[in-house]
Amino acid sequence: MGERASLPHDRGHLLWTAEDGPSRLLTGSMDRWVTAVLGDDGIDGPLMGFGEKKTAKIVAKSTGTVAGAAVVDYMLQIWAPGLNATWRAGDGRRVSKDDTIVELHGDTESLLRMERSVLNILGQLSGIATESAKWAQVAARQVAATRKTVWGLLDKWAVHLGGGLTHRLNKDDAKMIKENDLASLEGETLHAIVSVLTETNLEECGAFLELEVTNEKEAIIAATTWKQRSSEDDGPPLVLMLDNFGPERCKEMVAEMVEMGLRDSVVLEASGNILFGDLEEWRECGVDVLSTSAVNRGVSPMDMSMLIDPD
Repeated sequence: MGERASLPHDRGHLLWTAEDGPSRLLTGSMDRWVTAVLGDDGIDGPLMGFGEKKTAKIVAKSTGTVAGAAVVDYMLQIWAPGLNATWRAGDGRRVSKDDTIVELHGDTESLLRMERSVLNILGQLSGIATESAKWAQVAARQVAATRKTVWGLLDKWAVHLGGGLTHRLNKDDAKMIKENDLASLEGETLHAIVSVLTETNLEECGAFLELEVTNEKEAIIAATTWKQRSSEDDGPPLVLMLDNFGPERCKEMVAEMVEMGLRDSVVLEASGNILFGDLEEWRECGVDVLSTSAVNRGVSPMDMSMLIDPD
C-alpha cells in the first residue's frame, strides 16, 4: 500500500461521526428509505399506539458489528413516538451471540407494528458493517465501497462503521471519467486522456478526480500529464483506477511508476474481481485503494430477533 496519511476515498465523516451522530446528508437519506420501508409495510402515518406498556429486547443471534441504530432512532421519533430505545450496543459496536443490542419500551401495538421494519433495517446494515469489518481486519483503511449499492448512502454509512472507505458518496461528490466517457470524445483514447486531464476545470472536480485506465500505457500517460499540470495548478488528487489489472499486474505497474518518478503524483486504485479470498495478495500489491461492491452488495444480513418481555 502507498504511504499516504489519508485517502480522498475516506468520506464517511460527511455522513456520521461518533461525536455528532448523523449529518444532514445522512438524515435526508434515512428519511427517504424509512418512508419507503414503512410504506411497503402498510404504515403511512405516525403510529398512535394503544395497549399495555411492554419492553422488547433485540438480541444478536451471531457475532457482528452493529449499524443502523441512528436510523431506528430517527424512525421511531417520527413514526412511532410512543416507543423509546435504550441502546446496549450502538452504531459501530461489536456484539457477540446472545448480546442485547437495544431495548424498546412502549405500547404493544407500536412494538408489533414496527418489529419487522426495525429488524430489517438493523439486520441489513449490520450485515454490511460486519462484512466490511472482516475485510478491514485484513486490509485496514484500504478497502472502499463502490456506488453499486442497495440502500444508497445507508450502505456507504454501514461500510464506514465497519472500518471501510466510502469512496465518493454520489456522482457529484467527485468527478469520475470512465471508459465510456473517453470513448464519447473525439480521437483515440490516449489523446482523449491527455485532453481531459489538461482541460478539466479543477474547481468542478469535487473531492478528487478519478480516471479509469485499462492498460499500462494509459496509466503512464495519465500520470505524466497530471504531474506536469499539478506542478502548475493546485488541484484535487488524481486517482487512477487500474481496471481488472489483477494483483501481480498492479504490482508491476506500481514499480514502473516508482522507477519513472510518477508514483507520488497519483493515487492508485485497483478495481475488478477483488475477492476476500485473494485479499492478502491484493493488500501487498502496492496500490492505495481496493474498490469492490463485495463489502455491501449481496451480503447476508446479521441475524437478530426481537423478544417481548411477558412481565
